[in-house]
Amino acid sequence: MMKNLIYLFILIPFMHFAQTKTCTYEYEEKTDSTSVKILPKELIYEKVFGSSREFLQFSLMNNNGVPTLIIQQIQKSQDFITTNCLNKSSRIIVQLENGKIISLLSANEDVCSALAYNEEDKSNIRIITGYFVFTKTNYEELKRSPISLMRIQYLGGSKDYVIEKEIQSELLKSTFHPNKYFIENLHCVE
Repeated sequence: MMKNLIYLFILIPFMHFAQTKTCTYEYEEKTDSTSVKILPKELIYEKVFGSSREFLQFSLMNNNGVPTLIIQQIQKSQDFITTNCLNKSSRIIVQLENGKIISLLSANEDVCSALAYNEEDKSNIRIITGYFVFTKTNYEELKRSPISLMRIQYLGGSKDYVIEKEIQSELLKSTFHPNKYFIENLHCVE
């Protein structure tokens, strides 16, 4: 019995290490006065309905010791797409599978989705990028429990998203596991 306990204590650190995802940075710079690390974007939400498409991508950044979530929403449709705007009062509210509710605070000044037109397929495209910071009280919970729901509070409205365990992206031809995004990536920006 004692021998089994010793083996267990020896193996636990190796099991934890084996489950940690390797950190690969899209951008990394360190000078005497600055330190910035940015992870590559990962698909969190994809909706394809007829000629309309919507994508949400997350990326994490550590900017001089401050972990920050970068979120990008891309919408494409042959119909008119309403403008979304973010400001200091915007929030991302996440419900975890363990039932806890987490809020991320906006680090955005007034920013609205930019409109572009794709002449080739006669589509409108709107893109908005926002930056949100964590609080000390919610940071640890995000590392422990998967995401189930997310609400983005825009200026003048909000939108809810169901976060899937797995997305097999039609457009990107790749598989993503968005509900474990923070569990797998937060350690890379600490």
